[in-house]
Amino acid sequence: MIRIETKRLIIREHIPEDLKPLHNLLSDDEVMYFLPDIKTKTLEESKSDLNEAIIEAKKGKDRLKYYFAIFNKNNNYIGEIGYSVIGSNPGGDKNVHLGYFIHKKYWGKGITTEAVRATVEYAFVIGNVHKIETGCLKENIASEKIMIKCGFTREAKKIDYMFLDGKWRDRVEYRLLKKEYNNK
Repeated sequence: MIRIETKRLIIREHIPEDLKPLHNLLSDDEVMYFLPDIKTKTLEESKSDLNEAIIEAKKGKDRLKYYFAIFNKNNNYIGEIGYSVIGSNPGGDKNVHLGYFIHKKYWGKGITTEAVRATVEYAFVIGNVHKIETGCLKENIASEKIMIKCGFTREAKKIDYMFLDGKWRDRVEYRLLKKEYNNK
């Protein structure tokens, strides 16, 4: 079982007991505003997502999804972070897409930045990752700031990427290569 520890956080793979806190997060309208494609409405939808994470964790080297729960040192559930493999070379080096979201009461405390840094370190040092891609809707300023703080480089701006709340929204895309991470 993957477990990453930082000064304030424990980032670990999911267990069945994560269902209620995960559902509370995935079904929160405000937290999931910029992520309507992964927002859930029912406990069963959230359970399906949780089961997928648990099943993926058992796949070993054939695994394509690395989804983790974020807890503080008092064992309070904070949110989610993880990455999905989007490509690889014959040697096994992977390109991945990173995502993260946390409960509103933890916003603005540097927790997501800490979780991203720890997950990036795991991906590059242990996870055989070559490139991490991530992004957000342009209006999600807090998320974009996290990417910048964590050393990601902006690669693109996608115009009219997603229709949300009656309006087309732009998306910004960021990347971090292992060689860039190693040169920090």
